[in-house]
Amino acid sequence: MRIGIVSETYPPEINGVALTVQGLAIGLAARGHTIELVRPRQHQRSPVEPGVLVQEVRGMALPRYPGLRMGWPAGRLLHERWRRLPPDALYIATEGPLGRSALRAAGRLGIPVATGFHTRFDDYAAHYGVGALAPAVRRYLCRFHRRSDATLVPTNALADELRGLGVANVRVLRRAVDSARFHPALRDASLRTAWGADGSTPVVLYVGRIAPEKNLELAVQTFRAIQQQVPGARYVWVGDGPARAALAAAHPDFLFVGTQQGDALARHYASADLFSFPSLSETFGNVVIEALAAGLPVVAFDQGAAREHLQHGSNGYCIALGDEAAFVAAAVTLAGNPGLIRHVGRAARASIERLSPAAVLSDFENLLRGLSRGERQTHVVRIAHA
Repeated sequence: MRIGIVSETYPPEINGVALTVQGLAIGLAARGHTIELVRPRQHQRSPVEPGVLVQEVRGMALPRYPGLRMGWPAGRLLHERWRRLPPDALYIATEGPLGRSALRAAGRLGIPVATGFHTRFDDYAAHYGVGALAPAVRRYLCRFHRRSDATLVPTNALADELRGLGVANVRVLRRAVDSARFHPALRDASLRTAWGADGSTPVVLYVGRIAPEKNLELAVQTFRAIQQQVPGARYVWVGDGPARAALAAAHPDFLFVGTQQGDALARHYASADLFSFPSLSETFGNVVIEALAAGLPVVAFDQGAAREHLQHGSNGYCIALGDEAAFVAAAVTLAGNPGLIRHVGRAARASIERLSPAAVLSDFENLLRGLSRGERQTHVVRIAHA
């Protein structure tokens, strides 16, 4: 098949959407498909990936979201390109100006389209001083996805929500994790020593964008409560973002190690003891299943990946939305009990081993093949995250 993929974020940018889309592109190309990737031009050179043909378009910085870009509309270019050589199916991962123009061009040419709902931009509005725009953003997102042949979401809860908003073509796209890469065996004593942690020191880990929408106030509150019980506890922050500088200045005892990728990221997960994830703005949260695969007990709110994969009190703690006191209490209980950390960590690893990236890619491939044939897609598929 000739498969078109349109995304306004892609490595070298590091975020869940970029890495998920890259995994799809590389995986489908390895299976012999021709992949045409349309993405904004970036300041850094893009990776060269066999079988992935890249069409770069003009881009601009995303307002109030430093470090990320969005694409300018490219409808004329895409219409001419796809008129000459149309893809058999198209996957549009983002809903920005580039994604919107791609959706229009595909509609005019009769190209079947699946769209991805990855980011709650309506929820983000409140965190960036434009909360009054949230209803308008939500209406735009719904209009966008109603025009596709299939809207792919990571959880049943989000699928139900979108259906309630009038998006009838929703398909659940499960996500998986590379459990060979993210593994407890990668625990690194020298890395823990660099963090100032010995074998009995609990290390709390944060992985992700360091930004207001991640509920950072509760992250800090939770760690300070842990410190009251275990004064030597360490807090390691992996990632970057607009709130990092202020947070580092206010909390000089926190360890900020920047963005980590691949095996280095896997070592950071495996070398920690507890993954505290207080975000309330996730459609999924790939970091949750990465942490579970690495054998980390997870404390998170009952949404996204936590709702799908946490068994409360077994492989972590799934906290009712908004119950901050319960969130803090669960993290404190774990951090103060090394035996419980080990027990829950083993259950965390066991709970995620069944997720198969190979099966995930096959499911997505079959969905696109069905779209190219004009078939209705009624099955559940899973998306891998490398």
